[in-house]
Order: sequence, then structure tokens, then C-alpha cells
Amino acid sequence: MRAVGKSLLAIVVCGFCCLEAAAQCPARPAAGTVVQDALSLYSQNGVLNAGFTMGYSVDVSGYSHYCYKYQTPTGIVEAPTLRLNPGDQLELDVKDRITGDGASSMSAMDRMSAPAGATCGDGGNATLQATNVHFHGLNVPPVCHQDDVLTTLIQPGTPGFEYSIQIPTTEPPGLYWYHPHVHGFTEFQVNGGAAGAIIVEGMEKVRPEVTGLTERVFVIRQQYLVPWVPGPYQLTLNFQVSNAPVSLPPIIQMMPGEKQFWRVANATLQDFMPLQVSLNGTPQKLELIALDGYPLAAPRFVETILVPPAGRAEFIVQAPAKGQTEQFSTLAYSTGPTGNQDFEQILANIETSGGDSVKKREAKPTESAPRISIDSLKFAGLRDLTATATRNLYFSEEFGGTNGPIQFYITVDGQKQKVFEPNEKPVITTKVGAVEDWTIENRALETHAFHIHQIHFLMLEVDGKPVPTQDYRDTIEIPYWSGSGPYHSVKVRMDFRDPTIAGTFVFHCHILLHEDLGMMHKILVQP
Repeated sequence: MRAVGKSLLAIVVCGFCCLEAAAQCPARPAAGTVVQDALSLYSQNGVLNAGFTMGYSVDVSGYSHYCYKYQTPTGIVEAPTLRLNPGDQLELDVKDRITGDGASSMSAMDRMSAPAGATCGDGGNATLQATNVHFHGLNVPPVCHQDDVLTTLIQPGTPGFEYSIQIPTTEPPGLYWYHPHVHGFTEFQVNGGAAGAIIVEGMEKVRPEVTGLTERVFVIRQQYLVPWVPGPYQLTLNFQVSNAPVSLPPIIQMMPGEKQFWRVANATLQDFMPLQVSLNGTPQKLELIALDGYPLAAPRFVETILVPPAGRAEFIVQAPAKGQTEQFSTLAYSTGPTGNQDFEQILANIETSGGDSVKKREAKPTESAPRISIDSLKFAGLRDLTATATRNLYFSEEFGGTNGPIQFYITVDGQKQKVFEPNEKPVITTKVGAVEDWTIENRALETHAFHIHQIHFLMLEVDGKPVPTQDYRDTIEIPYWSGSGPYHSVKVRMDFRDPTIAGTFVFHCHILLHEDLGMMHKILVQP
């Protein structure tokens, strides 16, 4: 069950609402206004230097906000977009200011998840006040000061922590994202909005279809009340509430007939999102360019793009004629007998007007960019290799009577079902140079989202049948089991050839409650 009423969010005590003013998050946009992109931070001379402060506050409606705050000369903004080129260096200083009277109220929660052995950063216990950063999708080392989420903890009130990451020169251009990943508490902080986009530049060099188009970056977030109360959750688009018909939907402005390049991240806790743009109820064609930050081998036209939680989709949208309005929506999606229904929701209205009344956003250069072959990107050629090993894994759940699922597992076939423990030994050990085929089944009565850190994988089969488009992904949905018949499954090819990713990292379900409750394990890639 994915209802947050059954999750850790349900037991947070109200005392946490009293925090010092220094931790306050910036005001978020009013409903029904024009959607603005986040501030973009660009690398300079091969380096992007930035500093984030993690804050916390509660808004007038009772929603908790966690926020990556960035100081500009004119004030504080939330969750900037980080823009880097392949080969650039990211120098990111992160301070934790989740402090105040509420810290002492969480001692019961602290005892629920206190992994020992945290050796990177400030150390100490994993608590709701501690934080760290995962650079989701980036193919960078899983080591301290880079993309280590197993031992890195930044504690409130300490001087801060410096991430220093080089983007690989062969990193695929595309949309990635950053978010906290403290085991046991990831759901809380992402629920509060702590997430932002990362762009690896150069898509026009691989997919010239986007050259000269105005680019938009949209991050879809999800918000439940804490403490949890029965009722709907909020979806937000770049922090603007999408809550029609209760409130007016956000507005995306375009020129009549204009084409734009949209980069959309599903940063929700749990929602599987079939994204669609429609005009008078008729779905419009979208030119799909990339998934999960990896350019497609060839663009394809689709009407609906299913994006699982943590997935990303990049596509070209064409505006309607002057005076017409399109709707950008997520459709309803059934997640199974023990899952939650993901409801249809208008994310924004796409409005057009003439000429100078719409300020045209900065477009990408129109001159011909030097082409980069998709075959030169990281993981290229994987489909032509022979697997050095095969593995079978499966999602499953344990029930507690009428209360629904009480335990969540991802298991390597042949091993004992167990929940993740911070000090566990890796359940899979492999070596740099390995190419492995994994078949991942879903034996649960709800849909799960499989994600592995550090690498992309190549889609080979769904339910035992070869897929016509072998895309590279880092997160993929596996539909629920109906209770009879065969389990649904995906077969993917894992690429461990690059020594950059040597080390210990994790794979898990990206429904964040499930991850926090133990549907995760370690893999060790030996040099």
C-alpha cells in the first residue's frame, strides 16, 4: 500500500512545526499564475560553484516545506537548476539548517532508523534533521564527496559539506535531478519539495531536432500533509499547486503554433504519470527526444508518455493556434489491489496569445551545433555485447491482515527475503568489466518502480517479449501482479564496464516509502 496514511509521515508529531526563522523556505507561487522556470546556474570555465542551505518551514495550509535555498544578490530562491557540460566539475557546498525546537521532538523517530558506521560528512545517526544529496541518474563514483548516499550524513548546524563531482566526458546530455537520500527519511524531505533539476548540456548535438527551440524545465512534485490526514495530496508544477477544480490551474504561455523543448522530471513520492497534452479533449502528438536523461536512438511521436516516479521525459510540444488552450495533464493510472489510484490531474493550461504579449524565452543557438554520435555516449554498444552473467530479482510484500502490506522486499532469487539494513553486506558482487542481464519480476499486488544508482540499463524485454525500442533508462515501472497467472517482469542489460562507478551503491523501488522501509539493497562493483 502506498497511502501515506500508512507511512512514516503519519506519525510525525506536531512539535516539528516550530523551527527557527533562519530555516524558513521561500514563499511559493500563487495558484493560477504563469509558471516560471527555476533559476539556472551555469558552469563557468568548466566549473559550477554553488552553495545550498537545506531549510524547513510550514505554510499557512499546514504543508511542511523542505527546501534547497540558494542566495542570489536579490534574495533567496529555491532549488535552482544546475547546468553543466560533459567534463565539467560540480563544486556544491551543502549546509543543513533544519534546526530549532522541533529537533528535540523527533527522538522517537530517531530510534526507528539509526544506522551505524556513517563515516562521510558529519557522521552520527540518520534522523529527520540529517540530510545528504543524491545526483539521480548521473554516472559518477559512489564515493565520499561524490554520489555516496550510504555513509554521507550532513547534520544540522554544522559548517556544511562539499560535493566535488566531475561530469564524465561521455555523459549523455539530458535531464537528471538531485534530492536527499537519507535512509528511512527520504520520503519526508522529498515530500516537502527538496528536489531540483540537473541539465547536462548538448542535447542539440545528439538530437538536432531541438536546435533553436525555447527550452522549458518542469519539475512535478507531490505534497502530503504532515501529520497525515485523510484527503487528497497536492501535485505542484515548479512549486505552483495543480489542484483544479479547487484552484485555477497553472498557466504555461507559448506563442501560437510555437514548438518548445520540454524537459519534465517526475519528482513525486510515488505517482506513475501518463503525461499528455490535449486540445479540446484530443491528445496531441509529442515528439519524444529522451528518457531518463538519455537521448533516444531516434525520436518518435507519441500521444502519452508514462513517466514513473523519479523518471524524466524530454519532448517537443507544439502550441495551438492563437486564442486556443491546450491542457498538460497526467492521466489516471491503476497501481493494483494494494496500491493507490493515481488520479487524473490537470498540471497546467497551455495558453497562447499574439505577438509581443508573450515574452519569448531564451532559445538555444540556431547555428548548426557540432554533431555527436549517440554511439559515442556512455553505455553505447551495449545491445551488441554478450552478457557475462544473468540474475533474477523480484519485488514482493508481506501482509499484516487487514492493514495491508507491512513489509516490502526486493530479493535476489535464491536468497532469503530481507529488508535493507545500513550495515548489510552487498547482496550482489560483480566486477568492473561485467555486462549482466537482470530479469526483475513483480510478485506484489501493486506496481513498483525499479531504480539503480550510478548506471543506466538497456531495456531488452517486457514480460518475456523483446521491446521494439531498446531505450536506456535508470528507472522503470513493473506492473502489479493480478493474483493469478504469470508475474510481470522486465529484462534489462546492466553495464559495469566503466571503472568510474566502482564501489558500493544501491538499487531499490523508487516509491520512497518502500525504499525507506527496506525495499533496497547494496551492490558492490569491484575494481
